[in-house]
Amino acid sequence: MQDMHSAQFISYVRVSTERQGKSGLGLEAQRAAVTAYVIGQRGLLVEEFREIESGKKDDRPQLAAALAACRRHKAVLVIAKLDRLARRVSFISALMDGDVDFVACDFPQANRLTLHILAAVAEHEREMISQRTKAALQAAQSRGMKLGNRTNAHECLARARAARSAQARRQAENLRPIIDQIMRSGVTSLRLIAAALTARGIRTPRGSTRWHAEQVATVLRLTDLQMSAL
Repeated sequence: MQDMHSAQFISYVRVSTERQGKSGLGLEAQRAAVTAYVIGQRGLLVEEFREIESGKKDDRPQLAAALAACRRHKAVLVIAKLDRLARRVSFISALMDGDVDFVACDFPQANRLTLHILAAVAEHEREMISQRTKAALQAAQSRGMKLGNRTNAHECLARARAARSAQARRQAENLRPIIDQIMRSGVTSLRLIAAALTARGIRTPRGSTRWHAEQVATVLRLTDLQMSAL
């Protein structure tokens, strides 16, 4: 699968919501990862296909169009991250059994077996998120919250989102001076900033020491929004 006999690539980028699609959040980081990979392969990016659709759904017209373009150009489908392609094992398996080669920039050395395993992990994570959500709702109900009351449910979700957003902004504010220092040294691309943060051993907001361009873009976006609000 990884024998890139063709120097031509078709990219596929995906966001889950219409709001993300309109704002471009997440898309630029995906494009940066794809561009860096294609340049590294000395290839040619022929066309990009963009989709606004949940990873839970297998019916994706733009992905179908991207696969058709790959067949037409004898090109390789390139994606920034495996979870942008799909989170269902059955969907990944069908692609792997098809006639189009594809590569994920976050794991380009993966073979068919490891891609299948990664897809299984992504599907498991989605199921665990669903289970944790149900458990949280049951716990809220046991404390007396009437889940049938849409106002209470919306208020609870709004408070949870606000708390997560506030924490993300605080973490981004702590990281921004380090990123600014790296940028002042002449490093400006998201991919290279991510590499510099990784080399310095700086931890991501989730505790990992390996940074990706998308994470850098998120920190910059959050701190830029905070500064514009002042």
